[in-house]
Amino acid sequence: MPYEILYSDEAVKKLKGLRAFDRTAILDQIEQVLDTNPMQESKARVKMLRQPAPTQYRLRVGEFHVFYDVVGQSVHVIEILSKAETASYLEGLL
Repeated sequence: MPYEILYSDEAVKKLKGLRAFDRTAILDQIEQVLDTNPMQESKARVKMLRQPAPTQYRLRVGEFHVFYDVVGQSVHVIEILSKAETASYLEGLL
């Protein structure tokens, strides 16, 4: 059963500001990975974050990280950041 994917206002704003190539790659990976099994960790793509963290999981797509939570049958995409912005976000500075 596929998961429902919901986007925060911040994630939508970030997606709109990206190059079309990056936006397409991110949306494709969200659809492929998060739609079917968002909690299955992998060495390169999906990582469960240690708490306290702003979200439960991180999906890596090229030079970008997608931060999301899983609640029931819904995936809440909270933030999409470049690798450079990720450290600040995880430390609570963004």
